Amino acid sequence: MDALLRLSDGAPAAALLLAAMIAASAAGLWLAPALIERSLFRPYWFWRKRQFATPLTSAFMHADLAHLLFNAFTFWAFAFALERAIGSTRFLALYAFGLLASDAGTWFKHRRDPEYRTLGASGAILAVLFASIVYFPTGSIFILPIPVPIPAPLFALGYLAYTYYAARLARGRINHDAHLSGAIAGLAFVVLTDPAAIEHAWHSVFG
Repeated sequence: MDALLRLSDGAPAAALLLAAMIAASAAGLWLAPALIERSLFRPYWFWRKRQFATPLTSAFMHADLAHLLFNAFTFWAFAFALERAIGSTRFLALYAFGLLASDAGTWFKHRRDPEYRTLGASGAILAVLFASIVYFPTGSIFILPIPVPIPAPLFALGYLAYTYYAARLARGRINHDAHLSGAIAGLAFVVLTDPAAIEHAWHSVFG
């Protein structure tokens, strides 16, 4: 418990978002599967059936345990330090911007497909990941069983490469298309709100 309190210190928004994501997904996966069905974002039906809440509800649900664990781990690894660096208000604005941008891209691409449906917070989490890299360009992350730290930019590029591959397979209800939109949104948010951070990151990496 003390470790959780220390983790959330200075990052209350990240702590609440992570807790809500885990709790809602766990409820949908094991307690009430109907929650997942009601939370799915269906671009074709968004206007036709006025499913205006689903872009938000879908962001707190996950297709399976592996999807939840990977998103939760990525969020945990990057969100807390980022919120401490930019403040809770800007962090929440970034998260919302990433979610909105990724959902808008999904709607535009699949708005004519009545069978398409998706869920997951990946778009918003990619916005957090790429914004974090701007503020901490020399950061790294440990992933078991890999015995060496992985540079955060390399992890992000690997994430996007997997996204491209998975999107081409188009399996399941995971919105892989949202990842690229979220990544671009994260970088755009920093450019718009703190352009000096881009310059600082450049000098940190390239001198």
